[in-house]
Amino acid sequence: MSLPTPPPETVFFDGLPLGAIEAVKAAFGQLVQIHDPPKDGFNLTMKFNLSKLPPEEDQQHALLVKIASVREVVLGAPLRLILKHLSSRTVAPDVDQLVALVHRPKESFFLVPQADKVTVVFPMRFKDPIDTVLATSFLQEFVEARRTAGLNYAPSCLWSPTPPSELQAASAQELSANAGFVTFVISPRHVEGKKLDRTVWNLSTFHAYVSYHVKCSEGFMHTRMRRRVESLILALDRAKPDMDKSKKSTRIKAFKKLTLGDSRGNSNS
Repeated sequence: MSLPTPPPETVFFDGLPLGAIEAVKAAFGQLVQIHDPPKDGFNLTMKFNLSKLPPEEDQQHALLVKIASVREVVLGAPLRLILKHLSSRTVAPDVDQLVALVHRPKESFFLVPQADKVTVVFPMRFKDPIDTVLATSFLQEFVEARRTAGLNYAPSCLWSPTPPSELQAASAQELSANAGFVTFVISPRHVEGKKLDRTVWNLSTFHAYVSYHVKCSEGFMHTRMRRRVESLILALDRAKPDMDKSKKSTRIKAFKKLTLGDSRGNSNS
């Protein structure tokens, strides 16, 4: 397994995020064997013994899905550690007031851990200018949707074009975001019991979630534009006069008049 190149503000231990080995062992148990040191050019080398899969089909499926999501298990290990302490309303020991976690090459998102809440801030960056515009509009609507009555218990969500106050200690280079900053406030009720795994997954894959919907929106608009152009072309085709038919109809009319006159002349004679 090869991880994204971490930015300088992210802390790695032996090439892995904090708590990654413990997270892998907790997730897979006797099913996994970790090789130390890893193969050259990789951050982590694991061997899965599939003969130790449980006999129940549901448990097998759950473990195989987790194996396919091993990147989230490794990269989300520090996030899981901090949120697990939040469920007991404590702060993880030896954790800074501002924690940077890598999620894309040379990019990170930030955590502000406290005993009663964890603030998560995502600087949103996109290379394509069209994606930047769509993402900005999408994130603003995303915040507005959070205010609907059915989402009262969801984490509070904010969007800002400028860095929030929680990132005052971060450097200017870390805060370059052309699509603004998204802030989630996670409370203990969001990480109780089985909610912990879902919260870790949603936060770890948030940027990918936004990118997916941006690309879908772009593809949808392109499809609508193509259909609109096709309909306009059909309308223009229907508006064009058919010269061949008009010429043919005038010839037929002239032929009929000539025939009618000839028939009258023949009758008089």
